[in-house]
Amino acid sequence: MHTTNYTDTFISVADDCPVTTAEVPTPQGDKPTIASLQYNILHNNPYKFDSDDVIFNTYALKNDLTKKEMPAERKKFFSKGQACIRSSPLTKRYGWGVHSDDKGKIALYALESPEYKKMLKDKNLMQVKAMRSKKA
Repeated sequence: MHTTNYTDTFISVADDCPVTTAEVPTPQGDKPTIASLQYNILHNNPYKFDSDDVIFNTYALKNDLTKKEMPAERKKFFSKGQACIRSSPLTKRYGWGVHSDDKGKIALYALESPEYKKMLKDKNLMQVKAMRSKKA
């Protein structure tokens, strides 16, 4: 089984992130976007889910999976590698950093927040950048 989880890590926004303050992603029309789904999961449940949970639950919501289908689909989903939270539009486009605690549970931090700046300087955390949207 593959995993997208990190522990004791801070993922800062991508170098080419277009915003200087975090934005709340909105659905497009009546359909939620990946960004809006991930934001709602994380904003409403800080440190409740790990990256695998968020990425799979987003996939499940986008594909209208039933509760009964979830266990088998999750196993199938992680039988191959998946893009990690570093590739999330939240970290690439919307200005949100992601902290993974020692258990791998994650929470969002707005780019302009004091907590974000504190995490950037925390020597006890592995520091990684979100993936760029464009090739350098």
